[in-house]
Amino acid sequence: MLEAELKPRSMSLLQYRVLESLTEADGLAMGDLATRLFVDGPTLTKIIDRMVESAQVYRAPDSHDRRRVLIFLSQRGAAQFRNIGPLIKSVQQDVLDRLDASEAAALTNLLSELLSDRVGPHPYLDRGA
Repeated sequence: MLEAELKPRSMSLLQYRVLESLTEADGLAMGDLATRLFVDGPTLTKIIDRMVESAQVYRAPDSHDRRRVLIFLSQRGAAQFRNIGPLIKSVQQDVLDRLDASEAAALTNLLSELLSDRVGPHPYLDRGA
């Protein structure tokens, strides 16, 4: 559902996930970003190359280790992510509306637990839903 909503905005689901990850933790190494997104290195490199070309993200050397390159969210990428926020909440609500209250609460709790184990609290999963 989300991918269908992102396509008219010229954004793939993986590009959205990159923006989301960098919003949560800006300045990530490619390996860390690949782990967060559950994608392999070559796939992520292609995505990041496209996002650098469109000025959504940029690469910069790690200030502690000049051999490492980190990926940062640009102002344009941050603005795009903010603009997509209401869309994400709408899609999430559409999914939850298909469930009764106890099913929605159980799904939200399970997803929150899974995501918190991986990267910390998720900005769009409201445990009170």
